[in-house]
Amino acid sequence: MPLKSLTDYSPELAACVRCGACQATCPVYRESGQESDVARGKVELAAELLAGRLELDAASKKAFSSCLLCGTCTRSCPNQTPTAAIVAAARRDITAQQGAGAVGRGVAALTGHPRLVRRWYGSARHLAPLFLRKIPASSGLHLRFGSPNLQKRLVPSLPAHTLFDLVPEQLDGDPGKPCLGFFAGCSFSYLYPESGAAVVRVLHRLGHTVLTPRTQCCCGMPAISSGQGALATELATVNATAFAGTDAVITACASCGGMISHFYPEMQDSAAETLPAKCVDFHVFLKQAGHLETFARLPRTRNSIRVCWHDPCHLKNRGTVAEPRELLRALPNVDFVDQKGAALCCGLAGTFAVSQAALSGRIATRKAEALATVRADLVATGCPGCLLQLAQIIHDHALPLQAVHSADLVLSALDRASLS
Repeated sequence: MPLKSLTDYSPELAACVRCGACQATCPVYRESGQESDVARGKVELAAELLAGRLELDAASKKAFSSCLLCGTCTRSCPNQTPTAAIVAAARRDITAQQGAGAVGRGVAALTGHPRLVRRWYGSARHLAPLFLRKIPASSGLHLRFGSPNLQKRLVPSLPAHTLFDLVPEQLDGDPGKPCLGFFAGCSFSYLYPESGAAVVRVLHRLGHTVLTPRTQCCCGMPAISSGQGALATELATVNATAFAGTDAVITACASCGGMISHFYPEMQDSAAETLPAKCVDFHVFLKQAGHLETFARLPRTRNSIRVCWHDPCHLKNRGTVAEPRELLRALPNVDFVDQKGAALCCGLAGTFAVSQAALSGRIATRKAEALATVRADLVATGCPGCLLQLAQIIHDHALPLQAVHSADLVLSALDRASLS
C-alpha cells in the first residue's frame, strides 16, 4: 500500500487547535518569524488545500519546502499533530500533480540504484577535483563545491574505500548473544566509512555477531523529503528483506533511525512494517545491553579529552537524550561536559541546506554561538549528517574544536584498554 496522501491526514489536521506551542520550538520559525514556516501555519495551509480554498501556487509550495522534517513541533504539540508526516504527504501530492523537480529526479537517480551508486563512487573520487576545490586541511573538511550556488558548502574528500570494503558482510560472535544487523545508510557507506566501521567493530568486540548486508540501500529519507513516496516504499521493502535474519537492527544515523521509526510503519502490507520493531539506536542498544557498565570498568586514561554532545533532532525527538550522555560519561578516555545549546538544530536536514541555504545558515549560526560558549576539544554526535554540518559550522566560525561521531570515541576506548 502506498504512503498516505494529504487527504488521509484529515483527522490529524482537524486535531490541531492552532495553540502556537510549535512556535517556541521550530528552528525555521525561530529564524524567519513567518507563520507559514511554523507547524500550525503549514497545517492551516494543508487544510485549506484540501477544502479547495487555496491553490497550489509558488507561495504554498515554498511553505511546504521550508521544513526540516525534524519533528520538533510534534514533540511540543499537546495533540501530537504529526506535522512532518503531513508536510511529507503534501510534498508527495505536489510531486504527483506537478512531477518531480530537479532535486527529486536526482534523489531517484542516486538512491534508487544502489549498485549504480557503488560503481559511480569510484569514478567520483577521481572526478571530484574537476567540480570541487581544495580548502585548508586544518578545517577537518577538504573540498568546497565549485558551483556558484554552493560556494559555501564544504565536504570531506571522498574516502579511498567504502564501508563495504572495510568490514566483512558477517562477523561471527557469541552465539548466545543477539545477532545484530548494522543499518549503515548512505553517509556511513560512502562519506564516513571509518565511523561506520567503528560501529561494526564496537558491536563485534562486545561479543555480537554483526551483519552488514550488501543488499541494504538508502533508508528513503531523501526520497520522502523530495516527495518520492513510491521510491521510499521500494527502498524500505529492500531494506526489510536485507535484515530479515537479524534479531535487532542497529542505526547510528539519527536520520535513518527516524525514517525507519516514523515512516516505515505507514507502509502497510509491506515487508517494511517488520523493520521498525527491530530498529534501535546505537546509544540506546549499548545501554539496554548493559555495555555501559563494561566501559565504566575500563581503566581511566590520564589525559582524557573534553567532549560535549550535540543532540540530533531525529534522536531527541524520539526521546533519546540521556543515553548518549550516559555513554560519554562512561568512557574512560572522555571528560564529558554538557552545553546549554546541545539541543539546537544544526540546520542541515539533507537538501534543506542547499535549497534553503540562507535559512540553514542562520540556524547554523545560532548553533555556532552555543558551541562557542562551551570549553571542549570535541563535539560528538550520533548522526553523520549533523557531523557534516558541525564541521561546516566549526570551519565557518573558526571554532577551536572538532566534530566526531560517538562510535569513534567508543572504539578508541576499547583499543586503549586492549593495549593497557
